[in-house]
Amino acid sequence: MILAFDTATSFGALCGTSTGARARAERAGDLLVAVDRLVGDPASLEAIVVGRGPGSFTSIRIGLAAARSLALALRVPVAGASTLEAYAGAMPVIDARRGEVFAPGPVVCRPGELDVAGRRLVGDGAVRYREVFEAGGAEVPPDDDEAHLPDPLLLLERAGAFGPAELVEPLYVREPDARPQR
Repeated sequence: MILAFDTATSFGALCGTSTGARARAERAGDLLVAVDRLVGDPASLEAIVVGRGPGSFTSIRIGLAAARSLALALRVPVAGASTLEAYAGAMPVIDARRGEVFAPGPVVCRPGELDVAGRRLVGDGAVRYREVFEAGGAEVPPDDDEAHLPDPLLLLERAGAFGPAELVEPLYVREPDARPQR
């Protein structure tokens, strides 16, 4: 069985397994609670797929740290996939905070800078900036529509090559706010 999860968006931790089972935790920090609900016997895991972002810096780090810890403890390979690839049938828009969004490319920009006319948008950024996007001619499903949640099973389909956990790199798109002091 392969475990896949994503923690990059404001929707918390979304997990799934190659058997089709799913679980969710409201906060990225509660990822392992969701994993516990899905995986009865950790020894049954053959591999892990983790969402690499873009998204919240801290949430991405939580997901990668969990993937690395589980992989090392269980001696299983890890693969990564962009969180933007965890959506189907629409253009993903992830809240980048600071009045910006992440979109395919990947790019980071102000919501009004995206050409969205005639497109269906999903993701926490689409929900947050609904008015801007709808004024630009986009369709945004209702806030509670499941289409806004990253699908961990799509991460499984779109994952890169499996290998050592430390080779899976985060996809930040922009520099982090925190920087070492000199």
